[in-house]
Amino acid sequence: MTKIVIVGGVAGGMSAATRLRRLMEDAEIIVLEKGPDVSFANCGLPYYVSGEISNHGSLIVQTPQALQARFGLDVRPNHEVIAIHPEKKELTIVHGTETVTETYDYLILSPGAKPFIPPIEGLAEAENVFTLRNVPDLDRIMAYVEAHQLQRVTVIGAGFIGLEMAENLQKRGLAVTVVEKAPQVLPPLDEEMAAYVKQELEKNDVTVITSQSATAFRQAGQEIILEDGSSLSSDLTILAVGVQPETTLAQTAGIKLGFRGGILVDENYQTSVANIYAVGDAIVVKQQITGEDTLISLASPANRQGRQVADVIAGLSRKNKGSIGTAIVRVFDLTAASTGLSERAAKQAGYDVQVVHVSGKDHAGYYPGATDILLKLVFDKATGKIYGAQGIGAKGVDKRIDILATAIKGDLTIFDLPELEFTYAPPFGSAKDPVNMLGYAAMNLAEGLSENIQWYQLADELAAGKKLLDVRATNELKQNGQFPDAINIPLDELRCRLSELDPTQEYIISCHSGLRSYLGERILKQAGFKVKNLDGAFALYKTVKGLKPTN
Repeated sequence: MTKIVIVGGVAGGMSAATRLRRLMEDAEIIVLEKGPDVSFANCGLPYYVSGEISNHGSLIVQTPQALQARFGLDVRPNHEVIAIHPEKKELTIVHGTETVTETYDYLILSPGAKPFIPPIEGLAEAENVFTLRNVPDLDRIMAYVEAHQLQRVTVIGAGFIGLEMAENLQKRGLAVTVVEKAPQVLPPLDEEMAAYVKQELEKNDVTVITSQSATAFRQAGQEIILEDGSSLSSDLTILAVGVQPETTLAQTAGIKLGFRGGILVDENYQTSVANIYAVGDAIVVKQQITGEDTLISLASPANRQGRQVADVIAGLSRKNKGSIGTAIVRVFDLTAASTGLSERAAKQAGYDVQVVHVSGKDHAGYYPGATDILLKLVFDKATGKIYGAQGIGAKGVDKRIDILATAIKGDLTIFDLPELEFTYAPPFGSAKDPVNMLGYAAMNLAEGLSENIQWYQLADELAAGKKLLDVRATNELKQNGQFPDAINIPLDELRCRLSELDPTQEYIISCHSGLRSYLGERILKQAGFKVKNLDGAFALYKTVKGLKPTN
């Protein structure tokens, strides 16, 4: 009988265990989990803080008893593996006060990731600072919240978990401050897209401090000193500055580590040591677009990896193709999602990057309840290869980013996006979906029908002598704000007023979201003018620059 031992449960480990049982009914399958819960909804933990998830038991996905009954798995919580002895195919395990050994034929490591704890002065003495990674962490936070009269709370780190915690703490009626070392919230997104998230946080009375980190805790954590010397009073602090692979066990066993200390595995999840495999947040994966080593701590890849390693051990042909890092977060009434490479990451990888932003609605604009969606596409203008996409909006962002993630995985290009056919009825979408429109806009750039500049290029373009032409209606300028020193000719009057423009002058054209400025660009180009479109137009520029309406 083949004996397979899995170290660590949750996404990767339990997916491997259950798939193995479906393929190998006669195998002995043991799951060792150092914590009390072998299968829990770690992505749901922040929502219990606010009470949005009210049933604590619903966070536990499966119990050892249920897994034994249905799958015949020997699941052992509170069993910590402290050593691997590859030459003997043996493990040393601590359970309570006992130390025991266990042998294996195949070993799967799924230790996950652990919160990164920065070396902050006074952290060891701080009594009100917590991290959130598992159910015991959640229980400690909730016990502290319920035992103290809290008013001001701080979240250090504005990534996905940090923003989810900020939202749910605010929903408990607490005054929340978010501190982020990067110059923006949600660092995986590009700056202009993250600006909408910051705006939503501030709209909901969350104080956002960027380009700052915590350097010290004082008064047992009640005071936080920031790097500029300023301080914050905090009754409760959540550290959410990222995670790192939990690879101490692998390292002591002589297993080779790679990028940022992650476990190196081949395309079959085999480590450098025979008969030992690894999956999940702890392993180094290939960024599927660049082919470079990276770490991607997300549940979907971990589940897929667990299933695939089970297939490999059972004798099926499976290969790890890598991951593209598709992620989403809700921040109050806004959704932010991304897939693939950001503009910043694509440029750092050395790609010749073209960018386009498109605004649309989550469903037909004439049907009640339609809300805005802003999509960003990062691609190669010459080949049409899609490098990445980002989306912001109240509804429907998940659908569009999922489509674009599928397009990337399927090697579709910008030229394929207009060809995609989606279900359409007014309550659900538009006859020309925002993803289709993204393809059309990208094709216009690739085929030379349009040229654009990005928001961060505008100042340099104007300094070089170009003029800004705003084709919004006059009343829009008063209501929504305007660019300083811009020429205003409403689009519907443009053809009749071309004589007011200088044919020798180069122009940057803008409107509210980019559609009318594209139409104006086509009019001007066919009249012999040199003109480029401000991508994302005034709405995007105003958000990232914080412009206010002028009366």
